[in-house]
Amino acid sequence: QVQLVESGGGSVKAGSSLRLSCSAVGGSLSRYHGGWFRQSPGKEREYVAGITWIGDNTDYPDPVKGRFTISRDRTRKILYLQMNNLKSEDTGVYFCAASGKGWNRGATTFNHWGRGTQVTVSA
Repeated sequence: QVQLVESGGGSVKAGSSLRLSCSAVGGSLSRYHGGWFRQSPGKEREYVAGITWIGDNTDYPDPVKGRFTISRDRTRKILYLQMNNLKSEDTGVYFCAASGKGWNRGATTFNHWGRGTQVTVSA
């Protein structure tokens, strides 16, 4: 069973940058499509980025497009989410996810999840 562990969250001011990382314990991410989601209190979990298992295609919803970049390292075992020009509305718990099947923006597509890392952006 692949267990995902996120790191890199923190509290920053608006306009700052953060880079989140995600690695697998008990397995490898190299054959999984990767994704990042976030959730704020009272809101549903929201997709923020996705990448194919080989890393040749990425996808972003409009709220983060041009500011967030998802990538994976050369071994494809670590997922990254580079977040630039952060805004207060980016505040939330960020989850790493992996899919061994399809790849789309739906949370149900991803069958492995991390516990999340908190990102807080203050004005």
